Amino acid sequence: MIKGKNILLGITGSIAAYKSAELVRLFKKSGAAVKVVQTKSSVEFITPLTLSTLSENPVHIDMVDDNQWNSHIKLALWADIFIIAPLTANTLSKLVAGNCDNLLLAIYLSYTSHVYFAPAMDLEMYRHPTTLNNISKLERYGHKLIPSRFGELASGLIGEGRMAEPLEIFEIIYNDISEKILKNKKVLVTAGPTHELIDEVRYISNYSSGKMGIALANEFANQGAKVDLVIGPSNEKCFHSNITVHNIISAQQMFDNVNKIFPKTDISIFSAAVADYAPLNKSKGKIKKNKESLLLPLVRTKDILLEMSKLKTEKQFIAGFALESENEIKNAKLKLKNKSLDMIVMNSLNDPRATFGHDTNKVTVISRKGEDVNSFGLKAKDKVSKDIVNLIIRDLS
Repeated sequence: MIKGKNILLGITGSIAAYKSAELVRLFKKSGAAVKVVQTKSSVEFITPLTLSTLSENPVHIDMVDDNQWNSHIKLALWADIFIIAPLTANTLSKLVAGNCDNLLLAIYLSYTSHVYFAPAMDLEMYRHPTTLNNISKLERYGHKLIPSRFGELASGLIGEGRMAEPLEIFEIIYNDISEKILKNKKVLVTAGPTHELIDEVRYISNYSSGKMGIALANEFANQGAKVDLVIGPSNEKCFHSNITVHNIISAQQMFDNVNKIFPKTDISIFSAAVADYAPLNKSKGKIKKNKESLLLPLVRTKDILLEMSKLKTEKQFIAGFALESENEIKNAKLKLKNKSLDMIVMNSLNDPRATFGHDTNKVTVISRKGEDVNSFGLKAKDKVSKDIVNLIIRDLS
């Protein structure tokens, strides 16, 4: 928990310094004590008065303020967490070189734990080999990078270098230091579509992007779980030290991977949009269009969720997804019962921006044999994943 922690926020001379006020507010709201140390150049972008008002503590800038000695040692010892956000290219290079020409740098050299740092600079500065090398060195020292994001920069350019948003920085640190309820739990997540090959250039599939499954995998991983993500063809990427990604193409490949992983899992959630049918035989090469019609025999693919539910033990938790278009709650409850699931997540084909390919979703989560129904509004998929995982944690408690 962040409540009761001492947060020391270092602010350097970037236009992104104005965002630090929101970061202070978020930490204070969570119950932390916050102190701020600014470089002189950062004062041009955000005033100490603003930061002292929000933090309810004096802001430290120089080694000596108003004839009072600011002990860098005391500040370093006081802090449970030290964050430098934004971090300019100039201060970054000084950190790596071990320079000590201002209060922030002196605190850094006196601080004995790892530091969170959020770079902010223009595109070419961020891409420069010197900058990338300096970032890499700080990471090798054991400090934690909060990567710059892609977006519009102060110069008007579009690209990397934009400081992560305050809420994102807060959530990264919150997740790092909060008690991990799911720590070391083994979780299986399926995601994305499957491609069922017709010939060597064509396939049967659907519009699933894999975004919802990746969001779930990330949320479980942030909660401390060890996640196996079995994902079909997708343009979305997943990078998390707690996630092992298994890339598959067909429904059969997904079944084979899941069948190996499932017996060792504590929690499994099946969000993949697996094709219900596959061609009976894949044609060699490319089918020529020399006929007016084409007969394509199809066979049912394995119902992966149903097959795994048959193997489920009392200690395992299993959840599925249901995309419905009519009698939605009734049909979802029926699927929950027929497949002996612990939870079903229902979304509707009738809700705009709540199905395949979108960054948002709107779900109803049904559990406890259909007796517990929780409906949520339209949200970003990372927020939806938090709602789902929190309900799983509740049901496991």
